[in-house]
Amino acid sequence: MIAAQELEMRIGARVLLHPTSFHVNAGDRIGLVGRNGAGKTTLTRILAGEGLPSAGKAVQKGSIGYLPQDPRTGDLEQLAVDRILAVRDLAGLAGKMRAAEEAMAGDDEAARDKAMDRYPRLEERFRAAGGYAAESEAHRIAANLGLDERVLGQPLGTLSGGQRRRVELARILFSDAEILLLDEPTNHLDADSISWLRGFLAAFSGGLIVISHDVDLIRTVVNKVFHLDANRGVIDQYSMGWDLYLKQREADERRRHRERANAEKKAEVLMTQANKMRASATKAVAAQQMIKRAERMLAETEGQRQSDRVAALRFPTPAPCGKTPLTASGLSKNYGSLEVFTDVDLAIDRGSKVVVLGLNGAGKTTLLRLLSGVEDADTGTVDAGHGMKLGYYAQEHDTLDLDATVQENMRHAAPDLDDSGVRGVLGSFLFSGDDADKPARVLSGGEKTRLALATLVVSQANVLLLDEPTNNLDPASRAEILSALHSYEGAVVLVTHDEGAVDALEPERVLLLPDAVEDLYNQSYRDLIALA
Repeated sequence: MIAAQELEMRIGARVLLHPTSFHVNAGDRIGLVGRNGAGKTTLTRILAGEGLPSAGKAVQKGSIGYLPQDPRTGDLEQLAVDRILAVRDLAGLAGKMRAAEEAMAGDDEAARDKAMDRYPRLEERFRAAGGYAAESEAHRIAANLGLDERVLGQPLGTLSGGQRRRVELARILFSDAEILLLDEPTNHLDADSISWLRGFLAAFSGGLIVISHDVDLIRTVVNKVFHLDANRGVIDQYSMGWDLYLKQREADERRRHRERANAEKKAEVLMTQANKMRASATKAVAAQQMIKRAERMLAETEGQRQSDRVAALRFPTPAPCGKTPLTASGLSKNYGSLEVFTDVDLAIDRGSKVVVLGLNGAGKTTLLRLLSGVEDADTGTVDAGHGMKLGYYAQEHDTLDLDATVQENMRHAAPDLDDSGVRGVLGSFLFSGDDADKPARVLSGGEKTRLALATLVVSQANVLLLDEPTNNLDPASRAEILSALHSYEGAVVLVTHDEGAVDALEPERVLLLPDAVEDLYNQSYRDLIALA
């Protein structure tokens, strides 16, 4: 169970959440919703015990499995399968059992007796934690999340960001935690894995809080909705499923509007009467009481709901360049004995649009890292044409300096931009006031996405390399991205699971990995996007 007691969240002087109390009990499957930047990720970190509230407290009882948006944890030398199994301490127990077995077979009588006494207890703990069937269960969960035996046998350091995130999700689902806190769990999952995850979470008997922009997952899984209203700084709690919540929230908005309108009419009558009475010395006290009554009446009703702000996004006007600003020839990449792809050729002409498709682990992110110069190819070359200016959006936000502030990241991207220009761009991406002074490390996934995109806006790039640019975005912000993609005049190389992003881009060509097959894009490839 988790109990939030008068929990408050602030960033500087700005209140994200006024003191709020609620419980998360077994059987509660809560969808935490609200626009990007409302504080959903901050709240889940606090509930998981990885952050502190400004006031109040969160009390945790029982085991908690927490999936952050950007999980960069674990020994990079550890095998993926061992990372999953270790969450139940099976690796440690198995090692102690092996040590006891060796002692029982030894010549030291005292050590042998101690080992014989210790072994049954270890074996009982091993069985209680899933025991001999645990590895089979872990492999089953991993397979349903698109992690095959080849991936499970690799060190974490050789995996893509998407694969590592799926390893962490598999680890948490395998953990038998009593409470799950999942921040955008469908990121990097294909359609089959998302479908399986919906069924797993819908049948989960513990407590759950899930943040997701996958409406179908929310609709299928949740039986409660917590709406974190960024404008009012409150959580509206609804003990109902998604579709009923939508209807009830709309009804609540209409009720608030009626109550406010009625209060304003009555207050206006009172104020008019009070103004007439104030001129009379004998009625001044009564007039003052009327004014206080009118003010109290308005204070007891909520003001008109403000529309959620949306980042105003437009990709830069591309700088002039030659006919072919970017060319790659014979690119190959291996991680140890793992071959990612070989002999990739790609020529990006001025203004051309290319989408890269392939199953998870096929090397899509790796290709963009090679094209951007972040990583070196094992063989082949990447050549910049005349006038090329490259803009790279990394799905793991690798282009951001996490130790620098939001404002400092913008200055790195646009050193010639003055203070007013920096603040103006940041303001259009919803970073205002104290937000600009926050370290990038504490931003939510959606806020990191907005900051990374803001750095592209000031870049004058004529070639954009975009790796999952719509991840972590609410529907309104996603719509802005799609509009910007559609109108951008420069060249784009796009990696995405989002069919809408491909539709907006209107690509001329498709590159299929890992086989490096290039073809003219047509609608028959659309079915591959969600599976990629």
